[in-house]
Amino acid sequence: MSQPVRLLSIAVAFACVLLALNFGLRSSMGFFMAPISDEFGYGREVFAFSLALQNLWWGLSQPIAGALSDRFGTLKTVLVGAVLYALGLYVTANADGAMTLHIGSGFLMGMGISATGFGVVLPAMARMVAPEKRAFALGLGSAAGSAGQLLVVPVAQQFLSTYGWSSALLLLALCALLMMLFALPLNQGNGNSSGSNEQKGQTVKEALKEAGAYSHYWLLVAGFFVCGFQLAFITVHMPAFLSDKGFQPEVAVMCLALIGLFNIFGCLLSGSWSGKYSKKMLLSYIYALRAIAIALFMWWPMSTTSVYLFAIVTGLLWLATVPPTSGLVGQMFGLKHMGMLYGIVFLSHQVGSFCGVWMGGYLYDTTGSYDVVWWAASIIALATAVIHVFIDERPVARIRDMITA
Repeated sequence: MSQPVRLLSIAVAFACVLLALNFGLRSSMGFFMAPISDEFGYGREVFAFSLALQNLWWGLSQPIAGALSDRFGTLKTVLVGAVLYALGLYVTANADGAMTLHIGSGFLMGMGISATGFGVVLPAMARMVAPEKRAFALGLGSAAGSAGQLLVVPVAQQFLSTYGWSSALLLLALCALLMMLFALPLNQGNGNSSGSNEQKGQTVKEALKEAGAYSHYWLLVAGFFVCGFQLAFITVHMPAFLSDKGFQPEVAVMCLALIGLFNIFGCLLSGSWSGKYSKKMLLSYIYALRAIAIALFMWWPMSTTSVYLFAIVTGLLWLATVPPTSGLVGQMFGLKHMGMLYGIVFLSHQVGSFCGVWMGGYLYDTTGSYDVVWWAASIIALATAVIHVFIDERPVARIRDMITA
């Protein structure tokens, strides 16, 4: 592709639908916990472990998926990912034991999610639009994922209540295959920036060596670990936390719905502001506001109103880190290896997610309360806000030298 596409284009719209399907399908898996566990009589630990494997394997395979996308193109990567995603749902639907559940919901779906999600599609969106529109495109893609949570999850619930868990998963597998259709325009998103000076000549090994020796990149990696820790902890443990505080289940449902709804606005605002203001300072403000929001939530007398206000603020800050974080990777190192380098940053996010979920359960069992984890999440968010101030967000010296040459 020789010319960038407009934000209002078929290519961008299809990429957004693709991300909505990716995000929405995986977000619906929690609703299958009870029926699948009841079917096999394992209790909930087995399928919960499958979903934990999914998140971990998603993170581990994300740098590989990003590198394959950078090397062979986004379209081919997403096509393979959609097949793996659908295959994982199919294997889960026909599972005959714990190992089959782990393979289907864990390994296959984890690889499928990594090859069809943010780490692969967002760099493609960055390549297909003009440089001045790049930050907003990243925000738009992030918002589309959240919209998928709002739109796809109710459909999955309807499938589940109407057809039962096995048939519902087969229908979701067909939905996963639809991602292949929406991936077709992404074939044109690989050439927009590939010919620019900063892209020429650098190999994968050289890109990894350059990023590995750049301390500011590792500050970004550390920050995304904290992001994953907070988000996964809240997603998994918020319903139980609110139940412990005496709230009805409907409050938890509304809380998570508000997070999803306001996340759309947060992503769009973050994407817009990332193109106008310093990305590192935007991230610093986001993490600082998260720290303040959590501290006030824990300190203020808890009520339905305070829970909903916290959900709204949290939603605005939820995936607002994605546009400036992914944008900084491209800004620092260029777009040629952005998928792989952002994949490494995202791996840190998923390790943080694993720690947040596991520590939440472990410390609750140990102390009888989630309070330690809540306050820890606030403190590390504040520390992350500070370290982002020291990130040098300029392009690396290699690119700066080429620009001035």
